[in-house]
This record gives sequence, C-alpha cells and structure tokens, in this order.
Amino acid sequence: MIRGPAIEKRAIRLSTDLATPFYRLFWGRHIHHGLWNAAESPADAQSNLMEAVIREARLQGGERVLDIGCGIGTSAVHLAKAWDCDVTGVTISRVQQQWATLGALVNGVASRTQFLAADVETVRLSPDAFDLIWVVECAEYLFDKAGFVHRLAEWLRPGGRAVVCAWETGDGPLSEDSQRRVYEVCAGFGYPSLSSGEEYRRWFAEAGLDVERRSNWTQRVSRTWEISWQNSQRSPVHWLARLAGRERLKFWDHYLAILTAYRTGGMKYECWSVSKPNADSPVLERDASPSSPIVK
Repeated sequence: MIRGPAIEKRAIRLSTDLATPFYRLFWGRHIHHGLWNAAESPADAQSNLMEAVIREARLQGGERVLDIGCGIGTSAVHLAKAWDCDVTGVTISRVQQQWATLGALVNGVASRTQFLAADVETVRLSPDAFDLIWVVECAEYLFDKAGFVHRLAEWLRPGGRAVVCAWETGDGPLSEDSQRRVYEVCAGFGYPSLSSGEEYRRWFAEAGLDVERRSNWTQRVSRTWEISWQNSQRSPVHWLARLAGRERLKFWDHYLAILTAYRTGGMKYECWSVSKPNADSPVLERDASPSSPIVK
C-alpha cells in the first residue's frame, strides 16, 4: 500500500461535488475508464467496460444490486432499465445523488432505484441483502479498504457475487520513481492510498469470499488517459475547472502521472469477480416485495 498526502473525508466529498459537472462535461455519461477493444470512441469504450462488468457478474436479470460509488447513476439506471434489477446506489456526493435520482426518474426507473448520499465506510445496510455488489473505481477513495471488503461480504447474500474494478499499485517492490508517481496520483485525485492486487486478494480471503476471476485490464484502459490528456490541453472545460478552484480540481494536472504509472508498471487496473459461498442450510426464496436493505 502506498499512502497519499493526508486528506479528510469532507475534502473528498467537496472535491467530488465540485468535480462532478466537469467529469460529466469532459467524460460523458460514465464517470469511469473506457475499455478498448480496437478503435472505439471513448463513449463506446466506457460502455464496453460496463458491459464487461455485467459479464463478470453473470447477470441473469432481476437481481438486487448494490452499486458502491454509483456516480451520477448511469450504470444503475442501465441495470434497472435493461435488466430489471432493483438497484441501491451509494455515493458520498449529494450532487451525484441528486443527479442520479433525476436520471432514474427521466428514464422511468425511479421505482426500481434508490440513491443514497452516504459514506460507504459508515452507511448501515442489511446483511445478506444483495445478489450483486458493483464496485467500479470507488475503493481508491476509502480509508479502510480491508474493512470495506468485510462489509461487502456481510451485505452479500450467500451465493451472491461482487465485481470490483480497482486502481492498484504494480506488482512486486516498486522503484522510487514508481512510488513517486503513485503518490502523485493519490495527491492529484484525492485518494488516501492505493493498494496492491495481492492486498486485495488477501482481504477477499480474510472476508470469506472466493476469488473466481482476476483480470488485468491495464493495457485496455490506459488509452483513457492518453485521450484525456490530449483533450484537456485544448478543451475549454479544462480552463473552467481551473477557475472553479485549482486546488480542489487539480486532477486535471495528473493525467500524465497516471498514464506514465500504467505504462511503466507502477500501477495497474484489475477487475475482480468474487462470490460469497452458499450457506450450509438452504437459502429461502426471497419475498416478491422485499423490505428495504437500508437499516434505519
């Protein structure tokens, strides 16, 4: 694990609130990496990543899904609309929560979605409540990643699955240059720390989760930052972000740091597919109108 500069939770919340409109203007409907197969557009590549996560989750339709770090709700709305899932989204940002709620209403899935403005490290959710937990590029913001994995295991029903897409440090001992680049990424994006794949593997095992598949997508996502860097140099959105507060939105200045870290092995991007073993006793069929997974 490589730690970034000291940061408080409220600073993460504020920067996320401020950055969200710029992410939407600059990156489009999905606030996450793209996954390239060939020469797709960035929007298509981002949809590729969402569809790849759906395949990793072995989605059947109708699942109860927890979307951790749901952003502006694009994936959650898609899961509700195209797959008839009941989705609970959690984001630390009130701006994102309101944006996602409006998006669900406009797309006609307000009854199948709910979005919470809450800290996933402290939010109270019912145990064994979800068939699938979806975590795409959120764990980086967490202070206690090991504790979060244990909470994830608690929220999954026996036989349930989780898919976790994470920015990680590279394998093995890192050079001083690589450590510096990872530190710069943490500083630029407001991450308390970045952890290694082996740390995630250990945390999954300690939480009683089975790792079914581990995929390294670094080469297929790194183009995100090539395009972002090129676009940031000529986009007026870049300058608007600076006017809004350079210190609060300084991620713009660290696109090259993450691209270089990916290219040199200092960082990687992995997708984990894990499952919670079935209990020894039979699992009762869920009621057609389940109670809310939120603990009041």
